[in-house]
Amino acid sequence: MIRRSSSLLIFTVLSLPLISAVGWELSIPSTTTARSSLRVREGSRFKIAIFADLHFGEDSWTDWGPRQDANSVNVMSTVLDAETPDFVVYLGDVVTANNIAIQNASLFWDKAISPTRDRNIPWTSLFGNHDDASFVWPLDWFSSSGIPPIICPSVSNSSSWSSDDGCGFRGTTRVELIQEELKAANALSYSTIGPKELWPSVSNYVIPVESSDDSKPAVALMYFLDSGGGSYPEVISNAQVEWFKTKSNTLNPDLSIPELIFWHIPSKAYKKVAPRLWITRPCVGSINKERVDAQEAENGMMRVLEKRSSVKAVFVGHNHGLDWCCPYKDKLWLCFARHTGYGGYGNWPRGSRILEITEVPFRIKSWIRMEDGTVHSEVNLTSD
Repeated sequence: MIRRSSSLLIFTVLSLPLISAVGWELSIPSTTTARSSLRVREGSRFKIAIFADLHFGEDSWTDWGPRQDANSVNVMSTVLDAETPDFVVYLGDVVTANNIAIQNASLFWDKAISPTRDRNIPWTSLFGNHDDASFVWPLDWFSSSGIPPIICPSVSNSSSWSSDDGCGFRGTTRVELIQEELKAANALSYSTIGPKELWPSVSNYVIPVESSDDSKPAVALMYFLDSGGGSYPEVISNAQVEWFKTKSNTLNPDLSIPELIFWHIPSKAYKKVAPRLWITRPCVGSINKERVDAQEAENGMMRVLEKRSSVKAVFVGHNHGLDWCCPYKDKLWLCFARHTGYGGYGNWPRGSRILEITEVPFRIKSWIRMEDGTVHSEVNLTSD
């Protein structure tokens, strides 16, 4: 989520790049890259760092934009070195495509992923409302100063894009972003192009966290859903709801495996539990500086989650001025991540929500690690 100009909120559904049968049929790659299962190490806990709303690539034709991206890299590096997580979730709005004046937004996506990849930490990514949004031409470019020189980022060796391809104002689709990420991942990326019948929603998939004991079932199931925005409306579709019901009932029919849910834009349920002013128990957090900016529609997704006692928490980004967790109907927790990137609106200190899963006895704890190294807002997301 970014608030810089009202024109940035214009999304052109008629120009959906992902609905083009020609564009999508040509080059959907195999996502069966050899990668190991995520697994709790014996005697250890499984730790996840969430990076939300990085917004790489803004105003890249100025000095300000590249400095913001460098600052965001520093935040991630600080968190990764302090927490040494087993896994990283990029929770949407990795880039601000509507402010990226080049054809290949994956060049900025690659920069955002690099701190995690350089440390050989596995990760996954899902989409927010800015990752494939159409480029919005700044009005000042039509003044006497004209269009500034556009400089493409350097291309990684693993990318198939050439620098000549990079400056075309075409934009990069959701599918193309994942394709390029997987090419440069060295088998560390768990991002997946989801079932085609759910398109234009793309980042829909499940990742199990396996037990340290091969004879036991998974410790947890992590579900990732595309909450839309950018090239199409900000919705979780009925098709996604049905997909989740089928998938979860197949993988976890007796509800014995704890489930964690990740998407970018908060559901309307977040409005119901939001603190009115100060954050007080049972909610836990440190900033409550804006109203919840919810999805347009979720088509019964929250009702489905409520009925599954195995669902422990939902994690979203999007609102940069919120970082709280609140219980919902005494059944599950609704949590915001912490705004990690220097891109996007707001000057609140940056950080990352951390999750820690203990296998025996099962427990999920969470806290926020800040750029300055401090830790706050620890909360137990499971019943004792």
